[in-house]
Amino acid sequence: MGNVEKRVQSIFFQAILWAMKKKTIKLNPLQRRTLALFQLLARSPESATLNEATGEITVAYLPEVHGNHVHIGKFTLSAQEASGFANEAVWGALARKGMIISGFPFQATLTRAGLDYDTGYGDQFELSDH
Repeated sequence: MGNVEKRVQSIFFQAILWAMKKKTIKLNPLQRRTLALFQLLARSPESATLNEATGEITVAYLPEVHGNHVHIGKFTLSAQEASGFANEAVWGALARKGMIISGFPFQATLTRAGLDYDTGYGDQFELSDH
């Protein structure tokens, strides 16, 4: 392969990388937080089921708010932080953006994109004291 071909190939790959970066999926704060909570639920065998063929995980148990908080695994969150679970528009936006397959309000299937999306929350939620 000559220098010209290598240069054209390099420019081509740079254009592809630029296009991929340009297509980064943007979520608003409520959508991002709700996706992070779905990701937490997806880690729990009590609330989620893995489809081994597709790698998608269906969350079929959504925690109930009691008082002013909700428990998700080892975490306690305010009811406000979990408000996206009751918001059909949030589920719809996550579905349109390819993060989930919505079964609002009963279940959500996290796609590979939804499972891999970095919400920025990680384990920033408060550990439960009860």
